[in-house]
Amino acid sequence: MQLTAILSAINDWVETIIRTLGYPGLGLATFLQTVFPPIPSELVLPLAGWMTLREDTGFTFLGAIIVSTIGAVAGALCFYGLGAWVNETRFRVLLRRHGKWFLMSERDLNVSLDWFQRHGESVVFFGRLMPLVRSLISVPAGFAHMHLGRFTLYTALGAGLWSFLLIAAGRMLGRRWDLVAEFLDRYQPVVIALVVLGVLGFIYIRWRKFTSCKRESQGVC
Repeated sequence: MQLTAILSAINDWVETIIRTLGYPGLGLATFLQTVFPPIPSELVLPLAGWMTLREDTGFTFLGAIIVSTIGAVAGALCFYGLGAWVNETRFRVLLRRHGKWFLMSERDLNVSLDWFQRHGESVVFFGRLMPLVRSLISVPAGFAHMHLGRFTLYTALGAGLWSFLLIAAGRMLGRRWDLVAEFLDRYQPVVIALVVLGVLGFIYIRWRKFTSCKRESQGVC
């Protein structure tokens, strides 16, 4: 069977478990797309967004975001644990032997390691927006034995933001939720850059407001 046919079958299966199992299916799908990158979040999350519009699914916008975030964090913790348990050499051996089944390679690990070394722990948050990196960035964090609480928090914030954006997009498009994947396939670098700038802008504004309030001793920020 060709790779494209396999991936198509996987996507069909993901749709089926979400439609059939509801929230547990969504949590399982987001967990699997974190540990198995060939399952794209660009498929899972917009579908969940569309399902929030349907009364027969029981999905709500907030519920879908929470469940998908929990699934993504659980998957990230698996990779974090693996990175903390094995050293880099042993992990590379695992990638050489079994990485092809997950469409992962040592090159992908090198990219994640480079990101982590250059940007530090903050990349655990921003990396959740990047294809493939969103999964493997947890491994260098495990290698470095990053504080588990910070890792979980940054992962939850990044995964929550990504879930919010894609679920909202799927909700806005309704039955044409599948167009989200096509759009991101073409413009994902632009979308990611805008999201990162938006987050940094929000943090800067909040920081300026906080420091201004502190200087003026108003006590309300």
